[in-house]
Amino acid sequence: MAASRSSFTLRRLIVLGFIFLVFLSFCGTLVYFQLVHGEDYAAAGNAIAGPNVAIPASRGEIRDRNGAPLVINRQSDSIVLESARFPDKKEQEKRNEVILRLINLFESQNVPWIDGLPLIFDGNGQIAFPEDRESDVARMKGKDMLDLNAYATPQNCLDALIKLYKLGGYSPQDARKIASVCYALRCIQFRISNPYTFAEDVPSSLVALIMEDSALFPGVGRAVVPVREYAVEGKLMPHILGRVAAIDPDEQEKLQGKGYQLNDLVGKSGIESAMEDYLRGRDGKKAVRVDRDGGVTEEILREPEQGNTVVLTIDVQMQRVAYKALEQILYEYRQTKPNPVDPAGAMLVLNCKTGEVLASVSYPSYDITTYAENAAKLATDPNKALWNRCLQATYSPGSTIKPSVAIAGLEEGVINQYSVVRCHGIFEIAGQEFKCQQHHDNRNLTVISALKDSCNVFFYDTGLKLGIGKMNEYRTLFGLGQKTGVELPESAGILDSPAYRESVGQTWTTGLTVQAAIAQASNSFTVIQMANYCATIANGGTRYVPHFVKSIKSYDYSDTVLEKGAEIAVETAISQSSIALVKEGMRQVAATGYCRHYLSDLAGGAGAKTGTNQEDRKLNGVRVRINNGFLISFAPYEDPELAVFVLGDGFDSGTLCSKAARAVYDYYFSGRGESDAPQTENVLLG
Repeated sequence: MAASRSSFTLRRLIVLGFIFLVFLSFCGTLVYFQLVHGEDYAAAGNAIAGPNVAIPASRGEIRDRNGAPLVINRQSDSIVLESARFPDKKEQEKRNEVILRLINLFESQNVPWIDGLPLIFDGNGQIAFPEDRESDVARMKGKDMLDLNAYATPQNCLDALIKLYKLGGYSPQDARKIASVCYALRCIQFRISNPYTFAEDVPSSLVALIMEDSALFPGVGRAVVPVREYAVEGKLMPHILGRVAAIDPDEQEKLQGKGYQLNDLVGKSGIESAMEDYLRGRDGKKAVRVDRDGGVTEEILREPEQGNTVVLTIDVQMQRVAYKALEQILYEYRQTKPNPVDPAGAMLVLNCKTGEVLASVSYPSYDITTYAENAAKLATDPNKALWNRCLQATYSPGSTIKPSVAIAGLEEGVINQYSVVRCHGIFEIAGQEFKCQQHHDNRNLTVISALKDSCNVFFYDTGLKLGIGKMNEYRTLFGLGQKTGVELPESAGILDSPAYRESVGQTWTTGLTVQAAIAQASNSFTVIQMANYCATIANGGTRYVPHFVKSIKSYDYSDTVLEKGAEIAVETAISQSSIALVKEGMRQVAATGYCRHYLSDLAGGAGAKTGTNQEDRKLNGVRVRINNGFLISFAPYEDPELAVFVLGDGFDSGTLCSKAARAVYDYYFSGRGESDAPQTENVLLG
């Protein structure tokens, strides 16, 4: 019994001791929180946590194959409105005062601010809708915004804005300016996590004025942000590089699902759009807390991370050479011969062995650095400067198609190297006459001499023997009338056929087969398709997938995110004997034929084929018939490295196009086009 009491007493002491220790621990914690860090935790308890705010990351750079910068970033000051400090919606009158004060300051310094409201005062001082902004006007009238009828007038819209934002005491002009900012705040759902950018690229002197008078501008802050900047001439390659801009309303739902903020920039065209997922950086995060007295504190949770660097296959120096050479021949031709069309054309250079696009010029071009100011004018430009003639325009390529017909005829056995056709200048079939424009004086022509002299009669005869099915079988092997798979938007073109004619309510005829042999009828192909077709012949029958992207590197070049090597689209399995005969005919075009003035003395030799097609076009309301001149070429002859396609809009032949091609060959084979050209320091490109 005594032992039992002793054991009970011990257990009680242990329990009491444990309770005492817990009590001491509690007291110690209380002292720690209340006495040692009491002020800190009191302040924290007084704070109201807000949502995290994104810190914009810089987009990745775009560089050429040798490391030359094409699109880069620079640091710039933006003036932003921050919800945590800016007057609340309940204080609309105070908000209006701050906005107008800020606008007046900017306008007094002749510094632009972002004014996107789709209402303007016209030359007569009347409120109006701006041109080409129908979707923005419709959104402004919509249920989620002003909730007006679709037929509401500009004045109805302004009146609704004045009422909504309590602007009745202001002049119509000032009311419209203030409403522009208030409306934009609503569009982006202005809150702590969505600050509003009032102005971009603001001079430091103006930033200083605002910061010095911060009491007059509550909630107006400075943000250091990366600005996209082009490191090359604005007209050199806008169709390739593309541009970035604010997210459109119809993109919001899709992009917000990917983590974009409403005020983010996104790629709109070119590589900026095609490589958006790689170029877009990883935004940082900061926590913003507002205490009950209105004090704001910020804490960086994650630093922003710049996007990846996209390395293009383009050689920017070759691009300059090609642009200048194309421009020169376009204006040369205009000086020597009256031309109803403005100078226009295209030029594309491919690596025959890899499918890499080394240069791609669409002319006329436009200055991408001033696109925003000139967007409306460019959209209605009769010369279609925005149109990428290398990838999106299609043309009937005339006699440049003849090498494909020759290869088909040789492979199918309807002709051989000894086959001859006598050219009388006219080819008759089914009561129709088809002319040979070259007038070969009743000569017998073989496949080689027919290519050299571009004899239509020889190819009418060969095409008729083949039939449209076989001709198109080989054109399909060469990738004509189908998209190439390049990274940028492209057209498929048209491969004329009985099926196509049926789809447009027409019937195929024998005459169409004859015309198709020289790429007339409705055949229309893109510049990049024709360049790739030439490259396939030049390299012996392997068709590659053309590409503009060479590799993608991490922003610090420590990792290779993507490496794009040569990708084979089709091994045509065309016999080397057929290709050799066709290449010999093309060599003679360059050496002693229509291109001899510019290509005959090229070291290593070249192969070429010119072509012309007629096109009906409406100019100034009048329908006129014009010619377009083409050239496909490759060099050096024995082991081709480059394929060059040149288009001259309004040219009577493709002969002068060879002058532009020669400029590119001279650049490349002088050693300046080699891939080991000087690179940016400490940059190792794939």
